[in-house]
Amino acid sequence: MGVAGCGKSSAGAAVAQLLGLPLVEGDEFHPPSNTEKMRQGIALTDVDRSEWLHALGQELQRHPTGAVLTCSALKKSYRDGLRSAAPGLRFVFLDIPPATAHARVTARAGAHLFPPSLVNSQFATLESPVQEPLVLHLDATLPLATLSAQAAQWLQAGVLPRTIPSPRSTPL
Repeated sequence: MGVAGCGKSSAGAAVAQLLGLPLVEGDEFHPPSNTEKMRQGIALTDVDRSEWLHALGQELQRHPTGAVLTCSALKKSYRDGLRSAAPGLRFVFLDIPPATAHARVTARAGAHLFPPSLVNSQFATLESPVQEPLVLHLDATLPLATLSAQAAQWLQAGVLPRTIPSPRSTPL
């Protein structure tokens, strides 16, 4: 989980492969209206995201043995909704500086539905999950292999200091 450009899709795919779990690419669950808004450079609202988050929760429920979900999950309320759908859900927070996120999104412009003009809105919306239970905080500027290995190791360990349950699924 994290803002655009933090590496959710790349890290999610790598972690899913390492753990032998299905990958659920969150962007594929946006309704067409959300996709169009983002392509036009219009930031999504809580109302826009509600249908998407509900669909992601339903998809997590379809994977009772686990899955890796790529999802921004920017607000605590969004994460709590996903937690309600999948008790024991754990989050890997890919934390990235704004300038780096902007550079990454700019580099992929045209190849992704999310334009660079929306990066700042993601940081404005982000509510850090660092103090929440079942959250691993990683520096998104680390090499992909390092990020993926650390996330997979944490997920396989099944515990995080100050938390208890094992996950069914994990958003990145």
